[in-house]
Amino acid sequence: MATGRIPDANTAPLTAKGDLYTYSTANARLAVGSNGDTLVADSAATTGLRWSGTPSASNPIINAACEIAQRGTASVASNAATNQFMTDRWQVFRAVAGATFSRQNTSDTTNLPNIRYCIRAARDSGNTATNAVYVWQNIETANTIPFVGKTVTMSFYARAGANYSPTSSLLEVRLSTGTGTDQNYINGYTGAANPISTTATLTTTWQRFTFTGTIATTATEMAAVVYANPTGTAGANDYFEVTGWQIDIGSVALPFRTQSSTLQGELAACQRYYWRMNSANAASGYWYFATGMCESTTIALFTIPFPVQMRTSPVLATSTTANQFMIYDAGTIRALTAVPTSDGNSVYTQGLVGTTTGLTAGRAVALRSNNNNVSWLEWSAEL
Repeated sequence: MATGRIPDANTAPLTAKGDLYTYSTANARLAVGSNGDTLVADSAATTGLRWSGTPSASNPIINAACEIAQRGTASVASNAATNQFMTDRWQVFRAVAGATFSRQNTSDTTNLPNIRYCIRAARDSGNTATNAVYVWQNIETANTIPFVGKTVTMSFYARAGANYSPTSSLLEVRLSTGTGTDQNYINGYTGAANPISTTATLTTTWQRFTFTGTIATTATEMAAVVYANPTGTAGANDYFEVTGWQIDIGSVALPFRTQSSTLQGELAACQRYYWRMNSANAASGYWYFATGMCESTTIALFTIPFPVQMRTSPVLATSTTANQFMIYDAGTIRALTAVPTSDGNSVYTQGLVGTTTGLTAGRAVALRSNNNNVSWLEWSAEL
């Protein structure tokens, strides 16, 4: 912008409506941009400014700062049979045992923009397997479309443990795309491509990494992916940590922002894919899941509304022991004879069946946790 200095004779004059004077080592002319362009600061540009042709869409990466952890904060061990979820929306995988994934405090207010949590992907101390250790997020088709055919910049923060073993401390980085609908990266995308395929060199200090690529016009899904290729025998701190993910339209990474502007908004975005009701969060020994009605002397029916509309009709999972649940029936506690089962669901509600004895048809009852037993219900509509 104008500096208050009078342009010298060597500075080209303003020649078009909207031209600007700026200053680097001398006065300079910044030509007017195209209709709809946004003026942004860019330290890599000669003038320190540039025109951005397309305003960035919302960050498509949900829970980018790892704030939401409905499944709990306990670590999970690698399981060769399946990929697993850690903090909401983030999946982890290793083809063999011997790795542990956990949510950690970043413990750094100097090198991070006030981000509290990260995902740690660690090879267990003494482990000798060198299979890759993955962390990634699938981005569904609906959230991919705004980026199709555009230059994008993916950014994230990462650091290594003191015994990080990959050659040259490298972390593999991918922004992968496919031409299918709502597929999972680890299972293989139809029409797979990697608009970004590179490496980041980690140190034990948090750094922000930014990489740029172009999304094909045929792409319909994306995944943000990092993985490590360990070597040798793992030490006590053979891990990497990642957080603060973002994808921006354009060739510059904007200041970090979550997809939603509030924690509650981020929680709602996560609950579109997964929701858990967990009695362990209750202050008292008994915790109510739902109210319902007795269909017969042995069957009670319950309806649970989801907090947000889910991505698709979800899959129900429950605690595995029937006695972790009970039906409260007019002051009488009736232990279930089987875990609650689905009575049909939609993207809005879940019907549940509770089985016990001694009920009275037509009477209102409640489904509760049984005393201090940890019981839970969860619904997944993950990709």
